[in-house]
Amino acid sequence: MIRVVLIAFLFFADFAIANTIPPVEVPDTMSERVKACTACHGKEDKQGRDAYYPRIAGKPEGYLFNQLRNFRDERRHYRPMALLLKGLPDQYLRDMAAYFASLKQAFPPPEPLKSSPAEIELARRLITQGDAGRKIPACVECHGKDLMGTEPFIPGLLGLPRVYIIAQFGNWQNGGAMRGETPDCMSEIAKQLTTGEASAIAAWLAAQPVSEALSERVNPTAPLHGKLAERCSSIVLQSGGVQ
Repeated sequence: MIRVVLIAFLFFADFAIANTIPPVEVPDTMSERVKACTACHGKEDKQGRDAYYPRIAGKPEGYLFNQLRNFRDERRHYRPMALLLKGLPDQYLRDMAAYFASLKQAFPPPEPLKSSPAEIELARRLITQGDAGRKIPACVECHGKDLMGTEPFIPGLLGLPRVYIIAQFGNWQNGGAMRGETPDCMSEIAKQLTTGEASAIAAWLAAQPVSEALSERVNPTAPLHGKLAERCSSIVLQSGGVQ
């Protein structure tokens, strides 16, 4: 009997306390809605490097929308992202992409460059000149002369961890879980690179500093031309949207 009375007392006491706590007013803003994203990808002012979660603030809107839709539609595979985005309509994904594209995130300091002089020269040559004989375009042809990306679909390559870049090369080459098996121009290009070349490129990119002036610059709009436009046409829908 005493136990029943005690349980009843505790129940009504908790109920009374709960009724005295005022409800928390949470603003209905995109910054509140995407807190599940920033838990991994970091807040706007995060400067540290994370080997597994790349910075998404400030990336081109079209590129972000492409990736969100690919995760939702399971063209790009990562279970937590698929669950997070399941059932969200295209317009909501566009709103998310526009929000993150509008942010300016501080870049982390460059990683130490431990490559040999030959590896550094190899990376510079592939990044700035490519290898026409193997149909490898220069990175700067698509990602911009300063490698900070071009609107609306192509992201920058600076400020990313070396191990993350290497992992993406591996996924493109092997149709790995994070990139899926849908062919695109990067998978074709990556498959032409040797393991040593991919490693040298990743190390060089991760070691490049990003000045404040460069980080504040608005990415140019630079459509692909000629063979590259045909080769990478999968990023643009026939209807004029983004894929």
